[in-house]
Amino acid sequence: MLGSGFDRRGMARIAAAGVLLATMVGAAPAPVEADLIIRGGTVFTGDAAPFTGDVAIAGDRIVEVGPHIKLAAKRTIDAKGMIVAPGFIDPHTHAKALASDDARERLVLPFLMQGVTTAFIGNDGGGSPDVAATLAWPKTKPVGINYATFVGFGAVRETVIGEARRAPTDTELQKMKDLVASAMCQGAIGFSTGLFYAPQSFSTTKEVVELAREAAVRGGIYDSHIRDESSYTVGLEAAVDEAITIGREAGMPVHISHIKALGVDVQGKAPVIIAKVEAARRAGQQVTANQYPWSASGTSLVASLVPLWAQDGGRPALLQRFDDASLKDRLLQDMAENLRKRGGADMLLITDGPEKGHRLSQVAARMKLDPVAAAIAIIRMKDPAVASFNQSEADIAAFMRQPWVMTGSDASTGHPRVYGSFARKYAKYVQQDHVITLRAFIERSSALTADTFGLKGRGHLRAGAFADVVVFDPKTYRERATYEQPEQFAEGVRTVVVNGRIAVDNGRPTGVAAGRALAHVPPKGSCS
Repeated sequence: MLGSGFDRRGMARIAAAGVLLATMVGAAPAPVEADLIIRGGTVFTGDAAPFTGDVAIAGDRIVEVGPHIKLAAKRTIDAKGMIVAPGFIDPHTHAKALASDDARERLVLPFLMQGVTTAFIGNDGGGSPDVAATLAWPKTKPVGINYATFVGFGAVRETVIGEARRAPTDTELQKMKDLVASAMCQGAIGFSTGLFYAPQSFSTTKEVVELAREAAVRGGIYDSHIRDESSYTVGLEAAVDEAITIGREAGMPVHISHIKALGVDVQGKAPVIIAKVEAARRAGQQVTANQYPWSASGTSLVASLVPLWAQDGGRPALLQRFDDASLKDRLLQDMAENLRKRGGADMLLITDGPEKGHRLSQVAARMKLDPVAAAIAIIRMKDPAVASFNQSEADIAAFMRQPWVMTGSDASTGHPRVYGSFARKYAKYVQQDHVITLRAFIERSSALTADTFGLKGRGHLRAGAFADVVVFDPKTYRERATYEQPEQFAEGVRTVVVNGRIAVDNGRPTGVAAGRALAHVPPKGSCS
């Protein structure tokens, strides 16, 4: 008995061949049936001007895209007045729900309800070296979206060295290189770093290059939360230079994650950073970036305020330093300076834990402490997530206009970017502020990402591509999540198709978990 998606696609191809043969001999063509046709929408293919037309799907593939498709279908969706686009691809997330034991959480509805059908995990250096296990999740626990993973520098370094602030020995460096090589051969799409975060921040550029080369020879991309997005250590400009240098010396494409100018000392520097990237691109390097459409970043209170020297050795060592009278003045001074860079205590909104929903300034007032002392008191109990309001709209717009900047969310708990980044970019920066065009928004949320990271068959609406599709209402598509109420689904998405199966139907999730793990295939001979 025939029943798989492969069988249906095969039947569709046979039927299509029958049409061609019948046309050649002058007979009436035999009818061809698709599983699903999305009809009459404004179709953005990802690489061409939009047109009014249809998308036909059989099994997990698109079989035809064009105006007035003459196929019959088991199901037809009327998309008149709607936008039909490739499913959106999020290149930077912290989508822990994919590994959840809860089947509903694994649907990743905050993404699906925005039209996101593929996400990357393992960013900021957090990707597990056991990539095979990460990619095996859907075999036992179905997921709602496709995903790919990086191998992360932080996970690799902690496995071998721990959280110490020191250089690796030659033996340790080789162990780290072996872990990166193995992870790439298991299917990682590249090597990610979070050089701002301890213990990755304890590394030298040379150490990062050595590990990045292992990913480079296996076809990987270097993805980085750069060493400084502000003026904490080396400064924003030097950190961008370092990322470009690592890519050049390792011989691989560079992707700068959540590109921004963070904090009062560097606001307004977007043109300088753009010029650096453009210069590297003119010199022949592949350099791209992603960006979330929010003026507040999401991080932890420790990462925002505690100096790196005090983080050496992890949380136990940090708590001991809080109690060390000889370090008190230095610690308070450095934390106060970091708070200044962030714009002050009113610019930090705590987004989880007992103080969730309160600004650091409010907590300090209630505790009758200065903001730094209040922050230390909070950290003693837990290192909570915070939304840090630190970017200017002028910088956000300047980065967003660049054709090499794609849409990302950096989705992390407690921040509205989990539930609303793609919808907000459309509603605010396309519709309201006219920073970019609708076509640019769609292509930089789908095709650019797929093409940059080598996701074959994704990111485009074309015959033979995987059927990842979003249909949304251009009049109502917007985010509902706010900083105060971050867990609200976006509105305006009518239909989402993942690998040919309907995951959102008439604006409601269907419960279908059709996502797949997307494994990178290294060049032949690179894993022998």
